[in-house]
Formats: sequence, C-alpha cells, structure tokens
Amino acid sequence: MTVIYVDNNATTKVAPEVLEAMLPYFSEQYGNPSSMHAFGGNVAGAIKTARENVANLIGATPGEIVFTSCGTESDGTAIRAAIESYPDKKHIVTSRVEHPAIKNLYESLSKKGYRTTFVPVDSKGKLDIDRLYDSLGDDTAVVSLMWGNNETGVIFPIEEISREIKSRGILFHTDAVQAVGKIPINVGDSGVDMLSLSGHKFHAPKGIGALYIRKGTKFSPFMIGGHQESGRRGGTENTAAIIGLGKAAELATEHLKKDGYAKISRLRDKLEQALLEKVPNAMVNGDPENRLPNTTSIAFEYVEGEAILLMMNEHGICASSGSACTSGSLEPSHVLRAMGVPFTAAHGSIRFSLSRYNTEDEIDEIIETLPPIIERLRELSPFWKQAMEG
Repeated sequence: MTVIYVDNNATTKVAPEVLEAMLPYFSEQYGNPSSMHAFGGNVAGAIKTARENVANLIGATPGEIVFTSCGTESDGTAIRAAIESYPDKKHIVTSRVEHPAIKNLYESLSKKGYRTTFVPVDSKGKLDIDRLYDSLGDDTAVVSLMWGNNETGVIFPIEEISREIKSRGILFHTDAVQAVGKIPINVGDSGVDMLSLSGHKFHAPKGIGALYIRKGTKFSPFMIGGHQESGRRGGTENTAAIIGLGKAAELATEHLKKDGYAKISRLRDKLEQALLEKVPNAMVNGDPENRLPNTTSIAFEYVEGEAILLMMNEHGICASSGSACTSGSLEPSHVLRAMGVPFTAAHGSIRFSLSRYNTEDEIDEIIETLPPIIERLRELSPFWKQAMEG
C-alpha cells in the first residue's frame, strides 16, 4: 500500500540531501569538534557552517544560535533562563493555545509560586491582544507566544506584539517550531529575544533543535557542563544531527526564496475546498486568512476523529486528529476548546499538514477517499441521526 503522508506538523521526512550530508559524520568524520587536532577541527568547521545556515534561515547572526536536542528543550531553556535572570519577577504570560512544551511548563511553574496568565483567543484562534497587553506589569518576567499554531496553523502577529512587549522592558520568547522554514522569519525585524525551532519539522532528523538568543539578552544555561555552545549548553555536540539541521535550513531558505510554499498552499486549498463542498456539516477550524501555508484543520460534525483516522489509515492516508484522546481522556484538544469549537465538531476534527513532497495525485486520492468514510461513519452515529431529525 502506498502511504499518503499529510501529517507534516507532527514530523517530516528527512530530505535526501540532508541524509547525504549527515552520513560522513557517522563514519569517516567522527572526530570530536572540541579536540585540538585537525581531525576534530574539520568537524568543528562543519558545525560552524551549519550554524551559519540556521542563522541565515531566521535572519540571525551565527553567535546567536545555540543547538539543542529539540523544540521542547529550546522552550524550556528559554523560559527557565528568563525567570532565573529576573528572580524577583513572579509573573509569566502565554496563550491558551500553546504546545504542551510551554503549556505544561507554565502549569508546573504555577505550582512553584509563579502567577501565570493564559491569554484567550477568539473563535478563529486569534489572540486577544488587548487582554495580553492589559495583563503585563512590572512583575512580568517573560511572555511566550507561538508563532504558528501546530493544530490550526493560525499565525500570531509576533512582530506587532514584540514591539509593545519590548517597549515595556519584558523578555519575549516565541515558540516558532511550526513556523520556521514555512514562512519568512527575520528575528532582526521581529524584535524577539528568544526563538525556538526544531529540525524535524522542516526535513531534518529528530533529536536536533536550536534556540535563538538575541545578542545582549540575559541568559542562564539549563544544561551546565562543558564549554560547548559558548558555555550556553554543555555536552558533546550531536554532530551528524547538527550537520543535518544546517543542510535542512539551507534547503528551506532556498525553498522560501523560490516561493515554494505557493504550491503547497494551493494543494492545501484544493483539498480543503473539495472536502467542504463534498461533505455537509464540515467547517474549517481557525483563521483561513492568516495561517501557515501547509495546514488545515477541518471539523466533520457528529463523528469521532479517531474513527476517521483509523479508516483513512486503511487506505494508507496519514493525518492527525484534533481531539487529543490521550490517557483515556475523550476531551477534545485544549486548542479547539479554547476557540470554543462545539464538542460535536471538535471531536471530529482532522488536521492535514502538507510538505513539499506531497503531490496533486495524493490530494486527489484523499478527496476521493474521505467523503465516503465520513458518510459511512455518520450512518453509524446516533448524534448524526438526532441532528438530521431535529
């Protein structure tokens, strides 16, 4: 069975060029980049190039890039650095639709004496900016907001928000894990103090990320050890993965310059429009006018997302559900609940997230396969029958 993979916000295929760039560092080029000899120095030079490529992707300078193990580590490092740098400030701010890497960290800190503000969003997932600004005070240590939402793709106006936050002298971090490589980002223009990114979201391997730290920002390292990363993140470098991240960043920069996401956006729109036309009682979650070019979240009312996924899986179609039923919970995702999406729709929400490797034929196959699946599931749904009779 051929796999049709439209779950790229979960993870992406490692680009062939990335794998090719990495392979020598598992075999011939195995030196430690901290060693004094030339064999290790060659590896250090490759890491330097990778750092330059990552910096170039987001408009940073190489010295502002710290390699980490993933987006979650980058997020945690940024927030802990902020509160350690300003120990007298006990107020931290984020939104109600953040990734668990931030959401759960803030909830943990709230049990350790920190006053947390979770700023609400409207029905389209747009941030209540007035509430955000009203929440800020002299006691605020850090604001952390995602650049693009992992479930709906909704983009927050980070540059606009950054100007206001910076005018108040508050540290500003953005979780840009879903945005980097998909939309143009220039940290120099945005004014953010720290930015998190993760390689496996744009065709690098899993297990490698980076944290941008604006020059001059107060910073306390989370991983304390050796001198690596200019003393900001101890531990021997994950050389092959760093090389892979650098190559993926180079490819993403080229892709953005060629407006490669125009094709992806067109395929996303084609899929979305066709499904909305063919399936009654379906709707888009989020803001269609302001979202990542590869992402759509569609709610199919009166059916369970998990059932849709299982039946799509039988046809080799890989997507994800908007209802995060983990640990036995049947609650819809916190993102959709924060947006006020009705339970009948939230439970049947499916996220399709495309990449540059998706084809027109794959989109056509999904358009042909999914509507009969929804129809069949609704025939089995007592909620659908009640809605039709009511």
